[in-house]
This record gives sequence, structure tokens and C-alpha cells, in this order.
Amino acid sequence: MEIKRVRSIFRYAYEAHLVDAPVRFGPGFVGPSRRELRCERQQNGPRMFEAVEIKTMLATASVPMRAMILLGVNCGFGNTDVANLTVQNLDLEGGWCNYPRPKTGISRRCPLWPETVKAIVAALEVRPKPQDKADDDLVFITPAGQRWVRVWTRGEPMGAHADLENLARVSRVDRVTSTMAQLLAKLGLARWGHTFYALRHTFETIAGESRDQVAVDAIMGHSREDMASVYRERIGDDRLRAVAEHVRQWLLENSMEAARQSTS
Repeated sequence: MEIKRVRSIFRYAYEAHLVDAPVRFGPGFVGPSRRELRCERQQNGPRMFEAVEIKTMLATASVPMRAMILLGVNCGFGNTDVANLTVQNLDLEGGWCNYPRPKTGISRRCPLWPETVKAIVAALEVRPKPQDKADDDLVFITPAGQRWVRVWTRGEPMGAHADLENLARVSRVDRVTSTMAQLLAKLGLARWGHTFYALRHTFETIAGESRDQVAVDAIMGHSREDMASVYRERIGDDRLRAVAEHVRQWLLENSMEAARQSTS
């Protein structure tokens, strides 16, 4: 990841005419191969949470984090998704979330579980007042009155290479990641690759077992870039509900089974 970041800075500098020639990084400054990444994933195990782990987190998490976790496993939301979610994206009475994916702009329509709706309502009731008027419509605000994920540029640009300096000054604060890490450590569930974003992996994995990958992609905001995706104009709400309910039943049934085994 760090290699990609460094290379992207110098690539931007060249494309923005801030340097005269592309930088030669040399053979030692390359990222791991796909084979190496696959081997690492196999060594570290699946990057997802099991149902009993999610139920454990939900029982201990704060009010806003509980709603975020449910959105993660119900809709496949990531950190930026929950941080930028607005009230306008939600139809809590109907149980729907219509929310273009911030990363790609691809539209998403997700059926909300009753548990998710209840958790969102609870989070809105205790939501702090935002420091910035522009954040008034956000569903989640930190106790300090800020966005849960913030990206900004530190300081003022200086000199002839102001664009490059601005890029180097970009900072990111992700309270979703840090709060989730604290929760997992408290519960003894912390391990490699298991961050808040692993809930998105969980949804994709379990939802895929519904055997309706088209509906799964529609909820996840994935684009296959194939001709079928170009021609497909809509997906029935019944298919989206079936996928969401499949994941919900997995969460409820597996967590209850684990609870029965622990008491037997």
C-alpha cells in the first residue's frame, strides 16, 4: 500500500507537469505479485467476521457504532460509506437506502433490516450537533461534532510546486477504523485484516450464497463492465430483499446456534 501511495504521488507530479520526466523507481520498488498476495491471504485466513462475532460486537458497541456495523453487514457499507451517509439517502419507513457509492458513483439500493432501521433511529436520537453546517444532514457525527472520516489539506500551498505540496499535505482521520479497532481489541477479536471494512467482505461472501450475484452487485455498488450490465436497466426489489434477508437469516441463525452450544 505504501509503495502504491509513493508511486501515485510521483505519477501525479509528472502528469501535472511538476517534474520534467517520470521517476524511475527501479526493480526493488515494486509491489507484491498477485501470487504473493494470494499466499498472504491464505496464511492469514478469511478476511470476514463470523455471525457470532458480529453479534458479540453488536452487544457491546456504542449506539452509533452499532448502527454502522449493521449497515456494514446489511448493505456491505465501508468506512467512507457510513461516514458520508445522509438522512436524504434513507427511507426508514419503507426500509430502504438509496446511496450512490462515494468511491465510484455507481448507484446502490439496499433493503434495510428492521434491526438496522432501529439502530439508525437510535443513532440519530443521540447524534451530536455538527461543528460544520455542511454536515447537518449526515447520519453519523463524532462526539467532537465532526465527520467520522475526514480528509483535508494541511497548511497553505507555497512555492512553484504548490500542487505537489498540497498533495503531500493531505491528511486523513478515520474514526470508524480506530473505534472499530478499540472494540475488537476489547472483545479479543482483533486479528490481521479484520477491520470495519471486513464487514463488506462478510456481506459479499454470505450474500453470494443466495445465488443471485446480479442483485448482490447492485447492493454492493459493483460494476462488471460487461454488456449485460450495460443493457440491464433495473433489478426487482424482491431480488434485493431476498439477498438482504439471506444474510440476515445467516446472522440470526448462526449466532443463535453458537449461543446454544455455549450454554450446553
